Amino acid sequence: MTTAQLKCLTAFMAAMVITGCQSPGTPAGEREGYFSWVDEQGRVQYTRIPDAEARPTSSLAEGARRPAEREEPALEPDAEYTLDSYPDGDELDKAGNLRPGQRQPYFTWRDADGNVRVSYYTPDTRSDVEKGLIAAPVELSPASVYHRGESAYTEPVEGYDPDAFAILGVEQEPEGEFEAFSRHCCGSLSSRSSQTWQEGREFSVRLEASSPEHDFDTGGSPFQLIALPTRATVPAFVARLRSYDHNGMVIPSLAFLDKDFQPVRLVTDLVMDYSPETWRRRGYLEAWVPVFPGQGERWLLLYTREQDLQAQTVVETRQGPKAIPHVRFGEFGIATFED
Repeated sequence: MTTAQLKCLTAFMAAMVITGCQSPGTPAGEREGYFSWVDEQGRVQYTRIPDAEARPTSSLAEGARRPAEREEPALEPDAEYTLDSYPDGDELDKAGNLRPGQRQPYFTWRDADGNVRVSYYTPDTRSDVEKGLIAAPVELSPASVYHRGESAYTEPVEGYDPDAFAILGVEQEPEGEFEAFSRHCCGSLSSRSSQTWQEGREFSVRLEASSPEHDFDTGGSPFQLIALPTRATVPAFVARLRSYDHNGMVIPSLAFLDKDFQPVRLVTDLVMDYSPETWRRRGYLEAWVPVFPGQGERWLLLYTREQDLQAQTVVETRQGPKAIPHVRFGEFGIATFED
């Protein structure tokens, strides 16, 4: 090869190298099989998609050797969710839907200078009730409830002596709470001093010295009759009953009567929640009681029992335990619960 030919070949190869270096390349984020993302420091990163490594490319010439198919690894039994390992939805929701080992979620943003920033955040794990989006469900207050037609008599066990009650002078079918109450109430009661149920707001009911009195089976007590909404208007609802603290609290018993003043349902031993006094209201005991005008309940009778007057309510305050006496006279606040 002559000197001229050598120089020509050298120049040609140099041009090829320069052309190859100057050929435009495709950014990594736009290549097939890659995706771009921003890390916690705000840096753009590129990650290869594993499936792209096993996908045949159309640029391979016919008959050329293709890369071997990548065999999927067998799934480990522990990697699959089972009835034993499946995460509890309620517990996961309390954790902000973050599984153990996962990083705290974050988001990226640009500041006024154009710098990419990363901010961590904590998922809001409060329930819809705690957020105020929905009302808390009402829980009916525990109580002793007696209905018309229910007997307090319990069938004796097998092998009992049927003459044992007669020998001991004991009645075989003892009288129940409802039957004892019904013997003393309530056909003779007068509705002249009754109140009408008021919808849409809390209304006041007072037991005071001027209130009518009656001798119930549990002792003499002032009482108040309240006319319930008719069954056509409201077949059933929940009533909120508050007994306000004023030198003591009245512990109420409730009797629901039909249109003829005959007992339909009796509610005693109410378990009431205490709310302490604040700068704008008195302390009170609160109970939630269902009412069924659609089942013949026409009147609500409020009264007290002698056994409740002998007890007291002990509550916790900032100064320690406080004993609240039970009294005969006091004020109630009654309202219809509305969703």
